[in-house]
Amino acid sequence: MKNGETVCLTPAQRLHFDIYGFVLLENVLNDDEIQRMKDALYRMKTDEDLGAKRVYARGPGEHHVLFGNLVEYDPALLGYAAHPQLVPLVEEVVGGAVRLEETEAIINKRNPETPLDELHKRRYNPTGFHRGTQHGWGTYIEQNKFHCIFVKTLAYLTDVGPDDGGTCVIPGSHRLTWDHSEMIEAALSDDKLIYQVEASAGSVLLFAEALIHSTTAIRSDKERVILISGYTPPMVREWPGNEVSPEFVETLPEDIRPLISGSDSWHWKRRY
Repeated sequence: MKNGETVCLTPAQRLHFDIYGFVLLENVLNDDEIQRMKDALYRMKTDEDLGAKRVYARGPGEHHVLFGNLVEYDPALLGYAAHPQLVPLVEEVVGGAVRLEETEAIINKRNPETPLDELHKRRYNPTGFHRGTQHGWGTYIEQNKFHCIFVKTLAYLTDVGPDDGGTCVIPGSHRLTWDHSEMIEAALSDDKLIYQVEASAGSVLLFAEALIHSTTAIRSDKERVILISGYTPPMVREWPGNEVSPEFVETLPEDIRPLISGSDSWHWKRRY
C-alpha cells in the first residue's frame, strides 16, 4: 500500500463477503508483527496479575484459554486493533466510522480428554456455533451492498491447516432470518453446509457477526494462536469487560482515540 492510497476491498473480496458473510485476507501481517503479537500473548499466558492490568482470562481447561480486553496490555495488541490496513475495511462493511467493541485472543490445542478417533468421525468438529447479531436488526442493505453493524477481524498468528482448529462458519447465514438453532441443527446434519477456514500465519478473517461461526476442535498436535478485534458504530457500547480506561485513552495519539474510546458517539454518517 502506498502512502495516501485508499484501503478497500477488491470487487471480488466484496462479492465474497456479501455472498458468504466472510472473506479471508491473506498476508496482512508481516513476520515482525506476528512475532510481537505472539510474544505479548504468551507473556500474558504466564502473567499471574492480569486483573490488575484490566485483562480477563477464561477457558474450559489448560488446553484452551481466552483472553479479553487486550489493548492496554501491550502496544502490539493495540496496533492490531487500530491496524491501518484493517480498520478501513471494517468501516467499509459496517458502513461508516467505527469504535473498538472488544478485543480477544485464544491460545488452544487439542483437548487431551477427547479421543482422537472421536474427532475423526466427523469432517468438522465445531465446539459452539454462535453469532452476535442477526439479519434484520443488525444488518442493512445500502447501495446494493450488505452491511453489518458488528464486524470482526480474526488474525491467524499460526498456520492453520485442516486439522489445526480453523474457524468454522455456516456460509450465507449472515443474510438469513431462520431460527438460530434450526440453522445450526441443519448444518450439523449435513457438513457440506459448513466451511472450515484454512490460513497461513498473518492472514486475517474479516466477517460479519451475523454469520454463524465457531471455534473448531483441534486434531493435530499444533497449538493455535488467534487475535480478534470487534467493531461497531461509535454509538454502540463496548462488550462488558472491554471498557478501556480513560487514563489509557489520554495517552493515545489523537487519530486513534475515537476508535478506541467510541468518543464520536452519535456523530455517525453512512459512508458506503
